[in-house]
Amino acid sequence: MARQDKAAAGRRRARFSATVAALLAAGLAVGGCGAGGERSSADRAKGEGGRTAPAAPDGGAGTVAPEGADGAAEDRLPSARPAPDYLSTFALDVDTASYGYARRTLSEGRLPDPATVRPEEFVNSFRPDYPRPEDNGFSVTLDGARAGQDGWSLVRVGLATRAADRSGERPPAALTFVVDVSGSMAEPGRLDLVKESLGLLADELRDDDSIGLVTFSDQAETRLPLTRVGDARGRIREVVDSLATSSSTNVEAGVRTGYDVAVEGHREGATNRVVLLSDALANTGATGAGTILERIDAERKRYGITLFGVGVGSDYGDAFMEQLADRGDGQTTYVSDSAQARKVFVDQLPAHVELRARDAKAQVSFDRRTVERFRLIGYENREVADEDFRNDRVDGGEVGAGHTVTALYAVRTRSGATGPVATATVRWLDPATRAPHERSGSVGTAALSGDVWGGGHDSLQLTAITAYFADALRGGDLPGAPGLPVLAERAESIAGRSGSAVVRELAEAVRQADRLRGPTEAPTREGELKSGDPYS
Repeated sequence: MARQDKAAAGRRRARFSATVAALLAAGLAVGGCGAGGERSSADRAKGEGGRTAPAAPDGGAGTVAPEGADGAAEDRLPSARPAPDYLSTFALDVDTASYGYARRTLSEGRLPDPATVRPEEFVNSFRPDYPRPEDNGFSVTLDGARAGQDGWSLVRVGLATRAADRSGERPPAALTFVVDVSGSMAEPGRLDLVKESLGLLADELRDDDSIGLVTFSDQAETRLPLTRVGDARGRIREVVDSLATSSSTNVEAGVRTGYDVAVEGHREGATNRVVLLSDALANTGATGAGTILERIDAERKRYGITLFGVGVGSDYGDAFMEQLADRGDGQTTYVSDSAQARKVFVDQLPAHVELRARDAKAQVSFDRRTVERFRLIGYENREVADEDFRNDRVDGGEVGAGHTVTALYAVRTRSGATGPVATATVRWLDPATRAPHERSGSVGTAALSGDVWGGGHDSLQLTAITAYFADALRGGDLPGAPGLPVLAERAESIAGRSGSAVVRELAEAVRQADRLRGPTEAPTREGELKSGDPYS
């Protein structure tokens, strides 16, 4: 039942969080790709008190009636479990690094470490054409379709902000770049790509924006204090062109010095941000995450300075970079070639320096009269306690202009039930006034009548393909998963209809994963669950 699914997931998260906490306490060196970076609900819920989250649609908190074998199994579960709920609450996330790094790894003939695969980052690497709001808030769009048999559907929650007017007014940006110049950055596609990216950005920023530059290897050095761009473009380029690699990687020194520069040059009313460009393979200084995370958290709270992490390199400390960005209320991305660098530093970063929301969270309330079970695909380390949805002291996510955020759920509806399925509410703080705002949207069973692979569903199909792809790389078994060869064919079909090069790249990545995985057991028919599946 839904209660059983959520309780089991909670126990798994608790065990995992306890393991990570023990490793960090023991001074685990940060480097390579691991399973770190998970944040428990308790870690997020630092505030006290808070308002009560909205009730489930029928207003009750009673048990779900057992049915057949599922009910018999549920009767044997411990009676001390929490009361079931039909709420799902998480901080918004616009990270995309996991997908970019997976593509890089696959192109080199390796399967990505499952610990580095985060489905929400695969999904959010593609931006559906959701309606945009006219104001500075969010639009909320819900849709879905059947996914195989046995009552399973996919329900998509789409959030979007109004795009920036690149020629219009916006608050100035104060960007402090912290650049890794350690020996590992000498590999082609690392420091040379960083230098190219910074050069591109210098031409895109406005005269009233500010740039600072810190480099680090075994020690950190301030190469440029926060300086207005207007009369300093030549100087900025000279500093960037002079960057060269040195020795070991002291990420802690680089981040500490970067925040010193950001605080000293802090500008009221500006978007103050630290941009870390690194392979995140720390091997000198405080290599444990704790010291660095404390500094990032303190300056976020005191000055509103956020962190944007840009990963590079074939060996990349994915989990470490994600931890830093999560604590810095920011985001991560990954670049491996000039085209991706241009996309991030020319097309995205200049437009996204304008914030639309701080501490943004979403809460999805499922109707127990129509929904038997549900599961949010991904977002495990962005979970927020349900009761903290309206506690504005609990950290959420930062969302910029023109962003979209997608959350995908696997939902099993009750046989023959009709009516409301889910209501999604997004809550955020105004970046300037910190006044709270909310907006909601809903979906019912009528919207789930079509087949997700039927005609006219390209946008939803693309979301499904990326989610199923990520789940397969993690070794999961989502209901309705067609298998990698079929996913590749469907992605290629969408690319053919849309002419999208990035969707064609997705199709190739899926094919590469299928070749690397080799022969596997025969897939179940769509919608059929294997023995031991967490949904059964």
